[in-house]
Amino acid sequence: MAKIDTLERLMVEELRDVLDAEKQVLRSLPKMAKAAAGGELRTLFEEHRQQTTGQLERLKRVFGLIGEAPRGKKCKGMQALIEEGQEMMAEVEAGPVRDAVLIASAQKVEHYEMTAYGTLRAWAARLGHEEAAGLLEQTLEQEKVTDGRLTGVAESLVNPEAASQVAEEEQPRRRVRRASRAGGVGARARKAAGRKMPGRKTASRKKKMSSGSRAASRRGNR
Repeated sequence: MAKIDTLERLMVEELRDVLDAEKQVLRSLPKMAKAAAGGELRTLFEEHRQQTTGQLERLKRVFGLIGEAPRGKKCKGMQALIEEGQEMMAEVEAGPVRDAVLIASAQKVEHYEMTAYGTLRAWAARLGHEEAAGLLEQTLEQEKVTDGRLTGVAESLVNPEAASQVAEEEQPRRRVRRASRAGGVGARARKAAGRKMPGRKTASRKKKMSSGSRAASRRGNR
């Protein structure tokens, strides 16, 4: 394969990379929707799957506008992101913590795509492919909206639920630690009180002895 020596050729190669990336995302979204415990997150993934189908069609239009065949090439970056997300999902039990993993994985994908589409839009505009740049801009804006929705679900629902679940699991251990600390403080207090008591008794005996000595002295003076 000849080396890439023009921006036009570079843009075509990047478009092919993104085309394959979108196909990988399209295949992964049903699995993510099925793994989601929260209904709102599941709906978001299902809606984004429909949106991704439209983005693929838009990419094919871009290829046509620049006179190239819509042929993809393996996107290793997206492959790595999806595989990493699947490995993390397998390590976490179903529930809000897994939903937090799903959102984190999905946002990594969104940021990857946002970077790719932003770059492609800039290159297309620079090369005079204005209509193609407009189509790429539409997809870029959709990815930004999806990323924002994921953040909203995370902050309003998933993260608080996940944090609460961790707190509940920690509560028995925390109660033991608090009881242990309280017992330790009580023991130290009793021990300290025990050390002080003899001192008070000694001081009392000394006071009585002193009073007795003064009384004896007065009797002797008489």
